[in-house]
Amino acid sequence: MRSTFLFASCVAALSSFASAELNLSQPLLSRQVLPSTFRPPQVFKNANLVRTTNLDKAYPRETINVVIENIDAKPQSKYYLPFESSLLSRVGGLEVRDKKDAEKGSFKVEVVGFDAESSTEFYLIHLPTPLAPKAQQTLSISYSVLSAVVPVPAQIGQSDKQYVQYTFSAYTPSAYLTDKQKTKMKFPNGDVPDYTTLPADLNTEKKADPQKQGSTFTYGPYNNIPAGAEEFVSVRYEFTKPLTHATLLERDLEVSHWGGNLASEERYWLTNQGAQLKNHFSRVEWQKQSYMNPPSSALKNLNLPLHPGAVDPYFTDDIGNVSTSRFRPGKKEALLELKPRYPVFGGWKYSFRVGWNADLNTYLRKLATGDSYVLKVPFLEGPRAGEGIAYARVHLRVILPEGATNVKYSTTVPLVDSTTSVHRTFMDTLGRPTLELHAINIVDEFRERDLIVTYDYPWTAGYRKPIVLALGLFAVFAVSWVLGSIDTSIGKKKKA
Repeated sequence: MRSTFLFASCVAALSSFASAELNLSQPLLSRQVLPSTFRPPQVFKNANLVRTTNLDKAYPRETINVVIENIDAKPQSKYYLPFESSLLSRVGGLEVRDKKDAEKGSFKVEVVGFDAESSTEFYLIHLPTPLAPKAQQTLSISYSVLSAVVPVPAQIGQSDKQYVQYTFSAYTPSAYLTDKQKTKMKFPNGDVPDYTTLPADLNTEKKADPQKQGSTFTYGPYNNIPAGAEEFVSVRYEFTKPLTHATLLERDLEVSHWGGNLASEERYWLTNQGAQLKNHFSRVEWQKQSYMNPPSSALKNLNLPLHPGAVDPYFTDDIGNVSTSRFRPGKKEALLELKPRYPVFGGWKYSFRVGWNADLNTYLRKLATGDSYVLKVPFLEGPRAGEGIAYARVHLRVILPEGATNVKYSTTVPLVDSTTSVHRTFMDTLGRPTLELHAINIVDEFRERDLIVTYDYPWTAGYRKPIVLALGLFAVFAVSWVLGSIDTSIGKKKKA
């Protein structure tokens, strides 16, 4: 059973960027546009390539370990990684490191686009040091693919198992000749009723393809695969868990020096991309299942781990306050347990907001010299689930105190845009500077990534608001006194 990719049309998919600079005046990334006739120069070859696809979450996680070799007569530093243009919009969090020296950090990566006639686009990987002729280097390329698994069948009963299908190429797409490669598939369990088999003569070892070992399938090895070669295969496996997908997450962080508080609010638009219900939802059957608590493709609850010291949590949806929540403070971690008003089955949607306060001293410190401050916060918090959660778009706003200047930031989260604006709220004069960051195709594995914001905040700025309020009140009293002393009577006053 051979099938082809069925992916949505490519939006402005903008790439991972290894390490954002502390400079808002520079663009976050560059996007080259090349003619459809462009072909990557054949200056590299893949001496050995192993791709591992992990399917234990709602989104496939790809890891490609490849030994590249410079076959040109000159040092080379540009390595191209191809993707179908329809797939590129779903690729998220692409990072490239040196497999043997991962501590050096991620390489610079950018998207190279083509005109409308081309169906292929590339990530351009910049090697930090040009690779000498005949030299080799081992790259570790990792990324996730959102909305890549499809429930088959598309409709199931309320208590039925859910099966999903993933379609990919057994030959890892590459812009260069590959001497030897194989693909390992790691499933969440051993229930894999359908999968594509390939002829044994394609396999270098002349064995059945794929080879099965428990919940791991291996396609290959294959030798001498030319650049651009593809061999599409599909696997269908049991995944009776919700395919939780956030079409949008809006996250606000408001810094208050006067109150010593960091106020966080997150607004979610969730959908379950799993199989839809074959029949109407039965509340009676659902209550019966709740006692046994069997695996279900419905989203029943959400757990948000928060930093210690979080207080005053709240949970509301489109109707109003939701009382089916519980907050458990702790010394190592606080936990906010949420339960939606209804179980979210496949195709259903649920939007809500959560918020909490925290001690600002946990996240903010003042530099020893000058009036500069450093704010270190998680870029992404949100629910934590074993099956994972994918975010199509994330909009983060950091609202700084009024009077803050020279705002800069740094993060390793792939971003597509950043802007600065002014946020006005109660009793502000000029408004509060706001840093707005935008990311696409982010998964919950980025929960551990930090956002570092630096800004200047002179002590005089902290007294601006009380001084303005005091002067305003004084002006009101002065005007009232002046108006009260005016004689507004009609006619002449009688002399005594």
